[in-house]
Amino acid sequence: MHGGEDALLGPVLADLLEASHRAGPQDVPGLLWRAGRRLGLTHIWLYLADVQQEELVALPAPMNAREPLPGAPRGQEVLDIDRSLAGRAYRTEVLQSGAEDLGTDNGFEESVPRGAVGWLPLVDGIGRLGVLRVAAPALDARTLGRCQALASAAALTVASKASFSDVLVQTMRRRTMTMQAELLWAFVPPRTVGTRSVTSSAVLEPAYDVGGDAFDHSLAGRRLHLTLVDAMGHDLASGGCSAVALAACRSTRRADGTLPDIAEAIDAALAQWIPGRLLTCVVADLDTATGRLTWINCGHPAPLLVRDRHVVDGALERVPHLPLGLPAGLPLTRPDVHTTQLEPGDRILIHSDGVIEARGRDGQMFGEQRLADIVVRGMADGLPAPEALRRLMQGILAHQGSRLRDDATIMLVEWHPER
Repeated sequence: MHGGEDALLGPVLADLLEASHRAGPQDVPGLLWRAGRRLGLTHIWLYLADVQQEELVALPAPMNAREPLPGAPRGQEVLDIDRSLAGRAYRTEVLQSGAEDLGTDNGFEESVPRGAVGWLPLVDGIGRLGVLRVAAPALDARTLGRCQALASAAALTVASKASFSDVLVQTMRRRTMTMQAELLWAFVPPRTVGTRSVTSSAVLEPAYDVGGDAFDHSLAGRRLHLTLVDAMGHDLASGGCSAVALAACRSTRRADGTLPDIAEAIDAALAQWIPGRLLTCVVADLDTATGRLTWINCGHPAPLLVRDRHVVDGALERVPHLPLGLPAGLPLTRPDVHTTQLEPGDRILIHSDGVIEARGRDGQMFGEQRLADIVVRGMADGLPAPEALRRLMQGILAHQGSRLRDDATIMLVEWHPER
């Protein structure tokens, strides 16, 4: 709905965005609640996905609100992403609605009139943050248009404050992180980035105890850059090794360095600051206009190419370069740069060895074939890359009884150019 078709929506959004600049993260629920009431809603509340994307957690109500917020959840309301209407909105990124009585018996502070309830996906760019719960006497076209606009404004507000807000971070965590996990999560970018032409999504487990795995993806013009690193060990030094590798990668990339330049910079940084630690990696660039993929592989498992709902055997297998961080005195050579041409709809899967080497209680490894099968099934179901990846990690965790013995990181990239 265009702003010119709703004389009230524009001023309400303008006031909301203006107020958000100086509002603290704890003030966001109140800002949205007041904006929603001005637009005829009886209820509006934010729910954020937890780190492992298993639950949607309601933002806490502000402790010292200027006015009471009817309908505020009691405590920290938690909804299952796989078993709730709210979760369905998150999984499918499509509005879900239905009649519901938001009363005190449903976990809310005060009774809210019976009416239509909607769950709207909360998306920043193409990255999923959570959902927005709204209620009104009726969710007609005009009201839904207003709700969509509020959801967009809410996503921008949350994303702008997430990097410095313990309130938001604590909402998205279900338990305490180890020090090395805290270090790595401070370095990695958002889980999902992309444009109309490409989507890159990554997951990192065990989320609260990750040691040496890390990922990076970034967009610069028509180039999507990808990095996945796996440092030896599972301690604070391993996390530091991966953090140094990402810093060296970004510094070199932003100075217009090539992929081999990035590998050499990582190698030099490890030799200087964390000697004796080995690190494997895949570093790649994708031209999002042409689909040309270039990459180097330093001792890492080969990426997989998924095309037409099947894995193309050996498509990206090349003789890998040695891992980085080898002891001084060994002959140094620049890693080979490999290239391939993607087709529209192709997906590239980059993973650490902890994914395929995860062992179940029967001792069987998860394996590359099982990995490929789950990805292919996700494509057959028409799932977007972030949801396909979420389900893939659920399968890995289930295989190992939710207790990973090694870090497992997966990056799924889909090239979907506009026709």
